[in-house]
Amino acid sequence: MHDFCFTIPYGLILVAGGVIGYWRKGSTASLAGGVGTGLVLILAGYLSLKAFEKKKNSYFALVLETVTAAVLTWIMGQRYYQTSKVMPAGIVAGISALMTGFYLYKIATGGNHFPLKTE
Repeated sequence: MHDFCFTIPYGLILVAGGVIGYWRKGSTASLAGGVGTGLVLILAGYLSLKAFEKKKNSYFALVLETVTAAVLTWIMGQRYYQTSKVMPAGIVAGISALMTGFYLYKIATGGNHFPLKTE
C-alpha cells in the first residue's frame, strides 16, 4: 500500500477532529492542533501522490509524515497518560502510533514501489 492512500484520510480525520473539538468544547487548541497537523499531513500525502504519478518517491513527504505522526503519538500519548481519556487523546495516540509504524516500514523498504511494465 502506498503512503498517500492512508495519509490523506488520516489528515482529514485530524482536521475533522479539530473542528469537532472546537465546535463542541470551544477548544482553540483542538482547532489549531487538529487542523494544523491535518493540513500538514494532507499536504505531505499530496506531495507523495504527485511524486508517485511521476514514478518517483518523495522522501521529503515520507519524512514529514513520519515526524508528524511520531510527534502526535508522543503528545497525545502524554495527554492520555495524564487524563486517561480515550477520546480524543487515546484514539489519536493509537492511530498515530500505527501510522508512525507504517511510515517507518515504508522508509525501511524504500518508499512506494511501482508496478512492473508488462508490455
